[in-house]
Amino acid sequence: MDYTPLVLSLKVAFAATFISLLIALACAWALSELQFRGKELLDAAMTLPLVLPPTVLGYYLLIVLGRESWLGMLWERVTGSPIVFTPKAAVIAAIFHSAPLLTKYLRAAVESVDPIYIKAARSLGIAEWNIYLRVILPLCQRAIAAAAVLAFARSLGDFGVTIMIAGNIPGKTQTLSVAIYEAVESGRNSVALWLVLIVSVIGFSGVWIANRLSAPPALRS
Repeated sequence: MDYTPLVLSLKVAFAATFISLLIALACAWALSELQFRGKELLDAAMTLPLVLPPTVLGYYLLIVLGRESWLGMLWERVTGSPIVFTPKAAVIAAIFHSAPLLTKYLRAAVESVDPIYIKAARSLGIAEWNIYLRVILPLCQRAIAAAAVLAFARSLGDFGVTIMIAGNIPGKTQTLSVAIYEAVESGRNSVALWLVLIVSVIGFSGVWIANRLSAPPALRS
């Protein structure tokens, strides 16, 4: 069996989880700790990918990042290669699939921190961004780890957005979920079954680890 889709999916999921975590940490801070005009719009924009059909989201990305768009042409002029139908596009697809979930999860974790710690830090004259980095995030470290594990599992299983902007090029952009679809379409049911089992085991492991990390201390043993 060809394990190239598995290797590519793991690389894509690791890269997407790392970038999504940075985006989500910044957005969670802005949405939970700051007051500014357009806050609700930012919240709605971050939530939108969770409710849009993946093909719709993929179409938008294709319009924005395609070779005929100004952003796509600028990227190609700078790097010498297009964004769409490359592994980079698969990473972008996975980011749009996992960053909204991470943001929601991390915002809830940040807002659950006992305000007494934040008030104590402010009384010492610590800047707001430094309170976030040195007080709030350490108190949320288990929730952050749990959210990152869930985002990794979610990135691994994206299909709709990936097929729209990364395509299905064996050995180049064919991820696990796309390979499963192709195996079923071509009647290679044993290959499809093995790939489904691999995705299921990784997904179950991710959920189990996330549950362990987010459980109260008394329930972890």
